Amino acid sequence: MTKKTYFLAGAVIAAGLGGYAAWRAAQEPVATATGEGAPLVEVALPAALSPQAQLGKQAFDAVCAACHGENATGRMGMGPPLVHVIYEPSHHADMAFFVAVQNGVRAHHWRFGDMPPQGGLTQGDVTAIITYVRELQRENGID
Repeated sequence: MTKKTYFLAGAVIAAGLGGYAAWRAAQEPVATATGEGAPLVEVALPAALSPQAQLGKQAFDAVCAACHGENATGRMGMGPPLVHVIYEPSHHADMAFFVAVQNGVRAHHWRFGDMPPQGGLTQGDVTAIITYVRELQRENGID
């Protein structure tokens, strides 16, 4: 191959990566954080939640919202939004939520510090929370 061919191939790859990055950025909810504890993203709510997601919202509000924010919007200085492309099912499958609740999570995508294990939640509670988060994600174009 000639230098011109390598250059053209590199340009095509760079353009593709740039287009992909722009597409991914467009998939992310709008950032809204303004101060400590403020929501990190704006989240569109579904017109209605399934019965299981309604139970999940109750459990989420009781255990998760203190850090992950109301409707999983995240909280500045406290915890990341779960309505975010990072948590789409292809990157963080449902099992990741079970593991996070049971074992905690070492910080790796965000700089909020490690998430400790969360006690007092049953497998059924976590399943309902996942359903709630996934319904919020789908409403916001994350699936």
